[in-house]
Amino acid sequence: MARIAYLVSSAKEIVLAGGSRHPTGYFAEEAVKPYERFTAAGHDVVVVTPDGVPPTADPYGLEHFFHYPEEDQDFFASVIRTFHHDPDDIRVTLHQNTELGLVAARRVVERLVGRNLAPAAAHDLVSRAARIAWLQDRQLVDVMVAEGLDGGLTRADLQDAVDELDEAARALASERHRRLRGFEGFGNPVALSGLDDGQLASFDAVFAPGGHGPMVDLADNPDVRRLLRSLHDRGAPIAALCHGPALLLAAPDRDDGQWMFDGYRMTCFTDEEEDQTVPGRLGLPWYVDTALKNAGAVFDDGPSAWASHVVVDRELITGQNPNSTEATADALLKALAA
Repeated sequence: MARIAYLVSSAKEIVLAGGSRHPTGYFAEEAVKPYERFTAAGHDVVVVTPDGVPPTADPYGLEHFFHYPEEDQDFFASVIRTFHHDPDDIRVTLHQNTELGLVAARRVVERLVGRNLAPAAAHDLVSRAARIAWLQDRQLVDVMVAEGLDGGLTRADLQDAVDELDEAARALASERHRRLRGFEGFGNPVALSGLDDGQLASFDAVFAPGGHGPMVDLADNPDVRRLLRSLHDRGAPIAALCHGPALLLAAPDRDDGQWMFDGYRMTCFTDEEEDQTVPGRLGLPWYVDTALKNAGAVFDDGPSAWASHVVVDRELITGQNPNSTEATADALLKALAA
């Protein structure tokens, strides 16, 4: 059994480039799934914040479209693969993933099969409609009706599938937030600032979920610097997800004057993805992607935005975005098992 420092930002707001303040915190999905995976595997998970203040869920991360059920996301991926063979052909955006009703594809297919259409034929019909919607930036329901791809379903039937998905996503967002509030460590975290070097040495790994919070209180934190030094010197796993890799910017320099992670391959939430978020459009003071590159990272992003992508280099494990949550957590579990 390993002892994992579950390092969560306690920031509640971030100062934007223009000087205004915007609410922030940790992303619920990125916090709940790894925590439950680690505890289920029998590891001792110690929730730590920089100052011992209980962390706050980022309101943006509780939006329903960040919580589509797994079965709907997986089915949507199977639809995308029918026409999205080359990432350069069709650009992946958050808008297309969340605002065109495309993730309702599984529920539309269920309704088509209920009308006695064969599953493969239903999948093909929805895939053809999804391709048009994706390329022309149109709602899936509108395309299926206007292009004669409804398979006998009415507009009301199709819209019901979209509404059903949204309702399920909102329920899942609320459930995840409830579960997080029930984790004892989130209500009473350990203060990283209060741990001496001997206590830091008791950790076998660190995991940092994202949300914009890490940009506020992890990126230039002397206690994070001590923790990273302790783990790095022992070759212990250092894992971070989405904006979580901002903590790597706190790492000390090596004896040769170079950043501790200079030359390491890594990933994080990319500038392209950031530009599509609400805080990104409002104007952030800096971007994690650019900052890591400037520090000396060999940046390794996925073939397209919003796709799951995890990079492992020596003891360092980094995940690109919220869709990389499970894979990043599993990579840490594999490292600990090794």
